[in-house]
This record gives sequence, structure tokens and C-alpha cells, in this order.
Amino acid sequence: MQSLFPPSLLQQIEVTGVVSVLIIDDVDHAVPLAKALLAGGVNVMELTLRTDAAVESLKRIREEVPEMTAGIGTVLTPEQVDEVAAAGAHFAVAPGLNPRVVQRAAEAGLPFAPGVMTPSDVERAVELGCRELKFFPAMPSGGLPMVNSIRAPFAHLGVRFIPLGGVNAENMSDWLASPAVFAVGGSWLTPRSAVAAGDWAEITRRASEAVTIANTVRSQQRS
Repeated sequence: MQSLFPPSLLQQIEVTGVVSVLIIDDVDHAVPLAKALLAGGVNVMELTLRTDAAVESLKRIREEVPEMTAGIGTVLTPEQVDEVAAAGAHFAVAPGLNPRVVQRAAEAGLPFAPGVMTPSDVERAVELGCRELKFFPAMPSGGLPMVNSIRAPFAHLGVRFIPLGGVNAENMSDWLASPAVFAVGGSWLTPRSAVAAGDWAEITRRASEAVTIANTVRSQQRS
């Protein structure tokens, strides 16, 4: 099936099972933060374009922590697609579905996951060539029963979701157990307070906990 994500990137995200979604206020935190996540086994991160530090943080991580797969979130305009692609983003994500943004990402060869919440959103995304979709906001939008329901008419097309918004260590195993979900995303791995304090050990601990949960689910699925 058509997809904006190359198979190798999809496989990496699915094997890891968790994407750390974070806001960086200080560029100097970017590299130690990425290293802290890696130490806990999380090798996929999404830096949101909510601060002026995001793009420069991406550049530093790509240069100094090449083992990290670093994407950009909150991509809202075609111009931002160009900016993050030039900065070396491995992928990009949006909270909603803007056809102009998706089309620009496809033209740029940038793997892109738009945000969806309804069957109509999914239909538009599929028409634009997307198969990997961000389900957002996950818990306020009905949680796992909702995502399973809206996937049903599109499962034969290979549509799958990464839920964000209310996902955490307590409920991530339920999400990952669903065939509709190929990975979960969330900010609980990197609380802004811990980042501001430089508490990299706490971030590593949270990352390790999440990876352990994901590995347990994957092992049960294989057995």
C-alpha cells in the first residue's frame, strides 16, 4: 500500500514502540536530552515546533547524536515543511490535516503523519497518500475504542495510528496491543521540569520503563 514512510523507518518506529514527544526551550538541552533517551532505549523523538529552539535543536541532535531518529512535530505550514526538511528531520507530524502541508511533504520526500480524529479525516489522509496517521487528541477523542472503530473501514488499506494526547506508562500497553496502533507517542517521558533541571537520569528511567512495557507487549504478540 502507498505510504509516505519508507519501510525501514516504519520498522524502526514499530520495533521501538514509543516516540518521545517533547518541547525544548533551551538548545543546550537538546543533545543531553537525546542521549538520555537513547540510554533508556528510546531512539525515536519528535521535537515540537512550539519554541524557537526546535529547529536548531534538531540540527544539533542530527549532528551530535546520529543514532537518534529525530522528527519534528506541530508542522502547520508548507514553509515549515521546507524548513524542517532542510534541517534534516527524519519525519514530520502535524496535529491536524492540511492538504497543502501533506502535499509539500510528499514533494520534499519527507515522511509525514497528519493528525486525524474522524473517519472523514482518515478518508482525506488516505486520498493524499498517507497510511500512518496521528490520532490526536487520543484520550479526549474516545481513546482506544474510538481508534479501533474508525480504523475498521480502512484496515484493508493498511491504515494505522500513533496515538498522542493522554497516552502514558499506565495505558500504553493497552494501546500497543491493538493492531490499529504501530507505536505510541507522548510527553510523559520528558517532563519540562526534568528537562529544565537537567535531570537526565529521570528521563532515562522513564524511557527504560516505556521500552520495557513495549517489549513485553511485542513479545506477547509474537507468542
